[in-house]
Amino acid sequence: MPKSKRLMELMMTVNRKRRFKVGELADEFNVSTRTILRDLQELSELGVPLYSEVGPHGGYQVLRERVLPPIAFTEGEAVAMFFAVHALRHYSSLPFDAESASALSKFYLHMPGDIRDQIDRMKERVDFVSPTRRGDAPHLSVLLDAAVHQKVLTITYESKSEGTTSRQVQPVSLYAHNGFWYCTAYCFLREGIRVFRCDRIRDASPGSAEPLKLSDIRLSRQEVVLPTDPVRLQAKLTRIGTQRCESELWLSPHLHVREDGTAEIDVEVSRSEIPFYTEFFISLGKEAALIGPRELKAAIRKHLAELLENYQEG
Repeated sequence: MPKSKRLMELMMTVNRKRRFKVGELADEFNVSTRTILRDLQELSELGVPLYSEVGPHGGYQVLRERVLPPIAFTEGEAVAMFFAVHALRHYSSLPFDAESASALSKFYLHMPGDIRDQIDRMKERVDFVSPTRRGDAPHLSVLLDAAVHQKVLTITYESKSEGTTSRQVQPVSLYAHNGFWYCTAYCFLREGIRVFRCDRIRDASPGSAEPLKLSDIRLSRQEVVLPTDPVRLQAKLTRIGTQRCESELWLSPHLHVREDGTAEIDVEVSRSEIPFYTEFFISLGKEAALIGPRELKAAIRKHLAELLENYQEG
């Protein structure tokens, strides 16, 4: 077997095994232990994080951060991958911030000069804009790890309606929308699935509750969040109002869209969320006609009256 092919297969083998002995690899590749030791030294120089252990039960192991074997990209695929990572720069926080910056640098530096020139020109021609938010979400990597491995966390959370609370949650998924990161999680305090805005999570540490079996819940199939102290939200939307509401992930499933492009909203929501809906319907202006609840109508009138005071002639 040519040396280049052997090194490639050896890299994939040690990544798969994680722990191994030189003699085992020598037998598997039908070469001497001295050859395997030289090959392992070359892999280490290439960046494969190998660690040797001495003693009768010693050997080698691959540290947690494994290095993937080389992948052959076409020029178009490489440019597409570059811009996929480049688009993430608009988010002030990412669950893999350092890794995405490192991947972007590797893609750029290892491309031929003419492809780098093409990318430099394309930077001024294409972008994937997302609103830049001031609030950082420093616990994204912890939340993502808990979601993947079904761990329970104790979080300190700040909300407009309840202030600062401490609660245990089991994250299910993370998603970014309109510049913010959100975490869907089972809340042991409320005994149900809830959605938390990640920049309002002030602390996240391991929790003590027994994890639940939530592996069947996916981003594409979220559980319905049952409202507490529900009120019936009803409204009619113009075509423009419908288009604006369709871009809201939390609202689009509850739209009843007609053939002419207008729509109706008819859904039960939590009474505690009226302050949020007050600002939302004011932002829609004349593109929405609110039918109920009465509490929301009263809250909107009060808010608008307070706004008018800021524009009184002096």
